[in-house]
Amino acid sequence: MRLILASQSLSRRALLEGAGLNFEAMPAAVDESTIKESARAEGHSAADTAILLADAKAARIARRYPEAAIIGADQMLVCEGEWFDKPEDLAAARHHLKRLRNRAHELVTAVVVWRNGQRAWHHLSKPHLTMRDFSETFLDDYLAREGAHVTQSVGAYRLEGMGIQLMRDIRGEHTAILGLPLLPLLAYLRDSGVIGS
Repeated sequence: MRLILASQSLSRRALLEGAGLNFEAMPAAVDESTIKESARAEGHSAADTAILLADAKAARIARRYPEAAIIGADQMLVCEGEWFDKPEDLAAARHHLKRLRNRAHELVTAVVVWRNGQRAWHHLSKPHLTMRDFSETFLDDYLAREGAHVTQSVGAYRLEGMGIQLMRDIRGEHTAILGLPLLPLLAYLRDSGVIGS
């Protein structure tokens, strides 16, 4: 069966490639800001919102390719009740990191699979991470070395890069932190006959 990742995320693509899956990646243009604003106004939780976002991405691609299995994923960062978005630039990333410094946060990560024009499966993962009390000097060096990479992650960090040095404690599935809970996804794809078992 044709397998499509409804995302332009390099980390999600790398996870699926690393697992040996044969798939295509297609960006799904959805208005994430509007979905988040509506969800917040309607009293949805971050978990519900992550699923709504993942669902919207998969549904958009599924309309064009109903015969395929479409993977949609999204992630919400929540710290002390506040929802974070991807920083627009390095200044915004600095602000994010200063607000997250020495605090715990949750990465609510949703993955859905659409088949035959509807959502066939979904999974939600909630890794917990705690940032250490890093110095301003470290923050300056981190931003200089990571550059634009910090704008590609909701937390302004990549655990597969220098961002690991920001952390004091990490609890949860590593692939979920990277944006795609891979073990439950692979189990579903095997169980449903999309990939070999």
